[in-house]
Amino acid sequence: MSKADNKPKRNAEDLPKKWQAGQRAAKATQVAFDLDEQFQYQIRREALDAGLSPSDQIRTILGLSVNKRPKRPRLTLTLNADDYQELAQKYQLSADEQLEIKKQVQQDLVRYLSEKQ
Repeated sequence: MSKADNKPKRNAEDLPKKWQAGQRAAKATQVAFDLDEQFQYQIRREALDAGLSPSDQIRTILGLSVNKRPKRPRLTLTLNADDYQELAQKYQLSADEQLEIKKQVQQDLVRYLSEKQ
């Protein structure tokens, strides 16, 4: 029998409260839905109008609890190495200057939206 077999099993109640919440979150399962594009658009639109994420909007529709903590509103974009290379050329930077590239992209987005108004 190994030493690990001799260790007493821990119950969730033995863990600090902060860790208990993390343990519950680790057991959560993400569920994806393949809905018609119009249904997805409607849910996303309602979420946007309500200041919620699409996930929280679905929870609201289903009558599940929604985390009331305010979330930092932000947009995300996934960039690969080729994207950084292309943007670096556009902004006359090195592809390694990812923070500066991010700043330039943000300025471009603000400029784009300002021109739309």
